[in-house]
Amino acid sequence: MTSKCCPWSRCCGGGDFRPRTVWLGHPEKREQRYPRNVINNQKYNFFTFLPGVSDYERSERSCSGIQVGDLIIVEKVGLLISTVVGVVIYTGKELRSVMNTSNPRHKIGLIDLEVNCLTKILFGALVVVSLVMVALQHFAGRWYLQIFRFLLLFSNIVPISLRVNLDMGKMVFSWMIKKDSKIPGTVVRASTIPEQLGRISYLLTDKTGTLTQNEMVFRRLHLGTVAYGMDSMDEVQSHVFSAYTQPPHDLQASRAPGAAKVRKTISSRVHEAVKAIALVHNVTPVYESNGVTDQAEAEQHYEDTCRVYQASSPDEVSLVQWTESVGLTLVGRDQSSVQLRTPSGQILNFTILQAFPFTYESKRMGIIVRVSILGLCDLYIGGAKYFIAPSIEHCDWMFTLSVQETNQWARYVQAKLSVHDRSLKVATVIESLEMEMELLCLTGVEDQLQADVRPTLEILRNAGIKVWMLTGDKLETATCTAKNAHLVTRNQDIHVFRPVTTRSEAHLELNAFRRKHDCALVISGDSLEVCLKYYEYEFMELACQCPAIVCCRCAPTQKAQIVRLLQERTGKLTCAVGDGGNDVSMIQEADCGVGVEGKEGKQASLAADFSITQFKHLGRLLMVHGRNSYKRSAALSQFVIHRSLCISTMQAVFSSVFYFASVPLYQGFLIIGYSTIYTMFPVFSLVLDKDVKSEVAMLYPELYKDLLKGRPLSFKTFLIWVLISIYQGSIIMYGALLLFESEFVHIVAISFTSLILTELLMVALTVQTWHWLMIVAELLSLACYIASLVFLHEFIGQYVKIILINLFIYLFLLRF
Repeated sequence: MTSKCCPWSRCCGGGDFRPRTVWLGHPEKREQRYPRNVINNQKYNFFTFLPGVSDYERSERSCSGIQVGDLIIVEKVGLLISTVVGVVIYTGKELRSVMNTSNPRHKIGLIDLEVNCLTKILFGALVVVSLVMVALQHFAGRWYLQIFRFLLLFSNIVPISLRVNLDMGKMVFSWMIKKDSKIPGTVVRASTIPEQLGRISYLLTDKTGTLTQNEMVFRRLHLGTVAYGMDSMDEVQSHVFSAYTQPPHDLQASRAPGAAKVRKTISSRVHEAVKAIALVHNVTPVYESNGVTDQAEAEQHYEDTCRVYQASSPDEVSLVQWTESVGLTLVGRDQSSVQLRTPSGQILNFTILQAFPFTYESKRMGIIVRVSILGLCDLYIGGAKYFIAPSIEHCDWMFTLSVQETNQWARYVQAKLSVHDRSLKVATVIESLEMEMELLCLTGVEDQLQADVRPTLEILRNAGIKVWMLTGDKLETATCTAKNAHLVTRNQDIHVFRPVTTRSEAHLELNAFRRKHDCALVISGDSLEVCLKYYEYEFMELACQCPAIVCCRCAPTQKAQIVRLLQERTGKLTCAVGDGGNDVSMIQEADCGVGVEGKEGKQASLAADFSITQFKHLGRLLMVHGRNSYKRSAALSQFVIHRSLCISTMQAVFSSVFYFASVPLYQGFLIIGYSTIYTMFPVFSLVLDKDVKSEVAMLYPELYKDLLKGRPLSFKTFLIWVLISIYQGSIIMYGALLLFESEFVHIVAISFTSLILTELLMVALTVQTWHWLMIVAELLSLACYIASLVFLHEFIGQYVKIILINLFIYLFLLRF
């Protein structure tokens, strides 16, 4: 653009530039969507645009560039009288939130895949039996038609109702999980994989908000020569009180630019440290109505009972709450100033000249403020100690800017307005400012563990589940949390994987780790990326042998990559647990995703397959519900297969006795009744069966370890049930033909009654813990069959006559 009027000068009012403020949404709803006190207290910049203003004219006005986190509010009326030439918004795949997420996949349970494999085997058996029947007829006549007739006749070998029974059983399992009073608030969002919880081999969990409460508590203040803990905070409070009861001229004289440097007293050092902690943050106090005091009045008088601290990080809130407890209270903050209240009730106003936001690259933040009383500019920096240490000269995080050094600040503003290499230029200016800093203090903030995290991890470890902790925190914090949560037992050593950047360094470090046994591994995300790049197979082989692994500084995409590698290399089932948006990729990639409803929102909970409110509920979810769901699903699948093979075996025996005739033994309504009202309720009641009580399953988690081998439903158990079905079907049919040869007219009723009683008896003998609904199902099915014998006796007799006629015709045609 140029300084001349643009071709759209008419829309600009004939060359008279007028500001246009555009609000999001309707103007009349602006106060509803953005209340006045919320807008005033938020950490946003508000920009009004001058249409047609050139770059030169913009430089004449003290404008600043739009930065990340700024809120652009647009008024609808302004758009009606002007024309928008163009708007450029950087969104899409380059956004951090988009790059850290992945497309969710459709999860299929392992038992479904196993059942599908068994169904394919049964289909092959169906084809083989049909071909054998035709081959025993020596392929006489139109044998190809006989193949199709036998395929239809033995179609019961493939249990069509198996999928229906499994899906209904999974719905029951999901309902049981939801209604369990010992894990309140649990939600099943994927009702197709509850049995997956019974076969988990690897558990990958986040740290903050999952193992911990995400509630930071200030524990320690260290000043180099003296440290204050929770039991000595009253001394800090007295030092702060004495610092603000000094005469004002003493403070001014000690902070004057030409004042001689003197050794600071403990009181002054504590005061400067507390003031730095109260200023270096992004916390905004918001005042709400409490029913007694009005919102506007509370904001005007800084009512303590109406004040709520809002921040993106709980660490900052804990620091501000601690400064309030020792006497220096944050009572107000906007884009340009910060207000602190001293123990005496005096309001200190600090003008914010510039704020340097926290970034993942710098791992620190800073703020330049001007003290209204003294008119001096102070630069405060706070962040991780490893990233601040190069900037420290003596012992202070505070650095006084002289008048000659304010040009550095002007350079920062120019760097922000730069079009090319903006991030690099801004980082360079900030680095030039952060020179020869003095350390004020070190702070210790603790994130407390959730309730019963230690016994839950012990239960999982005894159950044969290996727990990996994937976190974005630094190595020291992750290691301390792993020790505190007993993720690493006392008798286990910890091997800290040294930072590696090249292939040779990774090779040497892997060889050093290979020589250690029964050792937990702690590795950073950068080193993990190098190892996976050059030695993926070797690293995964060593990692799978470790009892526990802690991955720190892990990106969300790395978490999902680790889950994917575990699935590919081991073939075992994985479970991912998280509570934040950065855990969504890991949760969606795992075979079972569990979301914890925490303080970071419900994004992980909504994206997960199962949602819990506390980490300790995971133990019961796996040991009780997961174990029962898997064993019940296996038993239900085997009984449905047994039910279908029994009646198919009887049909095969019947056809073999009568010269391999393709004549059905039972009419359609009997076959349908056999799979539904006669046997469905007893077989489906197996979803209520359990081998041990829930208390025993939690007390002996070793019972869960037996399920990891997949023995309840395997090819061995499948073969056993096939042999049982063939044996029972053959005995029933041959026994009916031999024992009741003189009463062949009643052979259908006799054999079918024996089949029903056998199936009901098999269910009764398999049940380990009787439930009253099981008894009702057995009696109801038996009553339904007896009633059908009474009311359908004549129909069954007519059906037997039809069978005899068909057999006579078939034998006659076969002879001639």
